[in-house]
Amino acid sequence: MDSNDWDARYAASAELVWTAEPNRFVVEAVTDLPPGDALDLAAGEGRNAVWLATHGWRVTAVDFSPVAVARGRELAARRGVPVRWRVADVTTDVPEPGRYDLVLIAYLHLPPAQFATALAGARAALRPGGTIVVVGHDRANLDGGVGGPRDPELLLTPEAVVNGLDWLRLERAGTVRRPVTVDGTTVDALDTLVVATEPA
Repeated sequence: MDSNDWDARYAASAELVWTAEPNRFVVEAVTDLPPGDALDLAAGEGRNAVWLATHGWRVTAVDFSPVAVARGRELAARRGVPVRWRVADVTTDVPEPGRYDLVLIAYLHLPPAQFATALAGARAALRPGGTIVVVGHDRANLDGGVGGPRDPELLLTPEAVVNGLDWLRLERAGTVRRPVTVDGTTVDALDTLVVATEPA
């Protein structure tokens, strides 16, 4: 899907397409970190960016959908927190190197070469001692979970993400279960989760 497709998807709903609450794995990975400068790549409607800002982070949120960014601005305004919003494509817009204490990539699903480009930019954007958190639908979700893209080329594996984070110190890497409710029944989605730190 390109930015126009995502604009149409966001504009078709009067409410947020995704919840306003942050992703549970982002919360787990970040809660004990001291707030600093954070970059949320492919931030969508801003649920994680706004949560970070409410916890003292200075957040830059980037997404290629102007409609999503507008909704993120509204959510931040309702919560009374500052977030710097940018409309940009994370596959071509290169973050400032060495600028951030935290870089987040949540549910960014692209062809492998494009994802590798975005991941390389995210990795380079870390300051010494900074943390990167990558979470998204795992390839195992095709057969063992619910939701997410159905094209295996767009899905993540912990191994593929780790391979793009050379020289970082791994804090956590694996496939995790995320309970979701479908038609009144709780079932599991399977996500890739990787947390790594740039050596100080």
